[in-house]
Amino acid sequence: MQMKSQELDGALVVTVLDARIDAAVAVRFKNRMMELTTTPSERVILDLSHVEFLDSSGLGAVVGSMKQLGRARKLDLAGLTPTVEKVFRITRMDRVFRIFENAEMALLDTADAS
Repeated sequence: MQMKSQELDGALVVTVLDARIDAAVAVRFKNRMMELTTTPSERVILDLSHVEFLDSSGLGAVVGSMKQLGRARKLDLAGLTPTVEKVFRITRMDRVFRIFENAEMALLDTADAS
């Protein structure tokens, strides 16, 4: 699972570089998220702009990553492609996560960031 992270403006931005988060990579995604989010940061922005496909296992992995961060840390999503955004909307997970057009917009929004 190709992912990278960087600290920007007080947030940790994790970018998924693979085109799919599905059953075949869901466990690797969660493990990689765990590795990349060990950096102390109250806010994590998950940039999914490269992800073209996300199935229920992938959605579960994203939700699992949010739970893994705990209540003290916030997970926001950015850069959802239309197909991925549809999965979040249909499952009503768009009400659980704050979703931004891209990582830059997420970084500009500091409301409820802590």
